[in-house]
Amino acid sequence: MEYYETVDRFLNSILDTLFGERGWLLLDSYTPTFLLTLTYLLTIYLGTKFMKNRPAYSLKNVLLFYNFAVTLLSFYMLIELISSVWSAGYRLQCQALFEAGDADIRVAKVLWWYYFSKLIEFLDTFFIVLRKKNSQISFLHVYHHASMFNIWWCVLNWIPCGQSFFGPTLNSFIHILMYSYYGLSTIPSMHKYLWWKRYLTQAQLVQFVLTITHTVSAWVVPCGFPMGCLKFQTFYMCTLVVLFVNFYVQTYRKRKLEGDRGAKAALKNNHSNGLVSHNGASSKNKLQ
Repeated sequence: MEYYETVDRFLNSILDTLFGERGWLLLDSYTPTFLLTLTYLLTIYLGTKFMKNRPAYSLKNVLLFYNFAVTLLSFYMLIELISSVWSAGYRLQCQALFEAGDADIRVAKVLWWYYFSKLIEFLDTFFIVLRKKNSQISFLHVYHHASMFNIWWCVLNWIPCGQSFFGPTLNSFIHILMYSYYGLSTIPSMHKYLWWKRYLTQAQLVQFVLTITHTVSAWVVPCGFPMGCLKFQTFYMCTLVVLFVNFYVQTYRKRKLEGDRGAKAALKNNHSNGLVSHNGASSKNKLQ
């Protein structure tokens, strides 16, 4: 216990030096967030080793429940954010901290749920480990999950309202689409309707660009929101754009090449044995 308290004081002293005094009592210590992130990373490392020689879990019903639960949480956050910023009279271009009184507290409460949702989303990776889909555990995946949880701890402590509302509003909308897609993908009869997966990545990229534009606009016409936070957010979002563009290009270029190879092989088989491929079922399965 004494060691824990020493580490706790050390970590919080560093953050206090960097950012100044905090005021969000429910998140008064950084240590739990830090330790949960370390646990997340350690679980990925040990979990993949543990599952190496074991059969993968299906988790179909668990995933169905989880994905639709996160969809509902995202829907709540989207509606509550829109409602709270509308009633507070927030400006779209740039909104300073603590200008709207009690309405700012309402915004902050929703953003706390957004922060907490980043902890819940650690389960995304744990399910991947248990299902032995290790190719999906990319640097982008781990970086995005681990960094967002920690960044939003800082947001909730120092900038829990004002300009901070914009990114979570867009992200909640994207997550409604994304987690409903993954929920529906666990139902075999729905697969034929899930042709729009690639557009989710495109929507995420649009989200990042809009967030960067919104953030930079507060540089150009400042309203008192901390400039250092705006610069950090711009830099962070740019890293996500680079990583997501790379993911998009690599993923869909690879699938296009695989599709071309499948089409050539099918044509060769058609000439050699007279068989006809029914609507590209084999290559379609590869693409999915």
